[in-house]
Amino acid sequence: MNSEALLTGRLFDDRGNRMSPSHVRKGGLKYRYYLSSALFHGAAERAGSVRRVPAADIEALVIRSVRAHLKPSQEIDDRGLVKTHVARVEVQPEQLIIQLAEAPGSDRQKAASNAALQVCWQKTISRRRRAILVPDGMSPQHARPIRSENRATLVASIARGRRWLDELIAEKTATTESIAQRERCSVRKVNMTISLAFLAPDLVTAAIDGQLTHGMGVARLADLPAEWSRQHQMLGLAAQ
Repeated sequence: MNSEALLTGRLFDDRGNRMSPSHVRKGGLKYRYYLSSALFHGAAERAGSVRRVPAADIEALVIRSVRAHLKPSQEIDDRGLVKTHVARVEVQPEQLIIQLAEAPGSDRQKAASNAALQVCWQKTISRRRRAILVPDGMSPQHARPIRSENRATLVASIARGRRWLDELIAEKTATTESIAQRERCSVRKVNMTISLAFLAPDLVTAAIDGQLTHGMGVARLADLPAEWSRQHQMLGLAAQ
């Protein structure tokens, strides 16, 4: 799904959780980001200080920093640079810790002293006010936003549903029964989770941005009709 993600398998939050690539489409554009795997597994309390980061910004900063430090004598593309020289990147609130891979035949003492780069970084905080999507008949003044833990669970469930849907499409032997057995859950839960992969793009964006109202969690959004207009109708929302 995110074949262009350069840091797959190398990016971690500051609690040791792998950060996996994901994306959302809005207005015909694709926005890539990395999300803490703790959220994918519905364990928001185990996520690090920074749970979600913009993919393009992080990748560009890592590549720029590694190139400036190593000054490679031979031409190498960005993907090759990461694959060869970057072992691990840890995302902290105000910096990235880039663990460099030891090059074959390198001086071990020199390599040890230059094993990690500390790069200043801070996630950009949007200053614009995010309006909550308010269903018909509800006063905006009385609308409460979705709770942060419910929001994290919903975003993780959407990502899990997309992953399971991709598995069913790509693997001939995969079934909802086999997924349920592996995940130790019911087939109904698998089907309900996969249904979240068909949510309208604006609803997915609203979930990520915390624009949904209190009560619009997994149970409310699962198993909606596939037609986006019908989803808005059943939720009492104006079509976007």
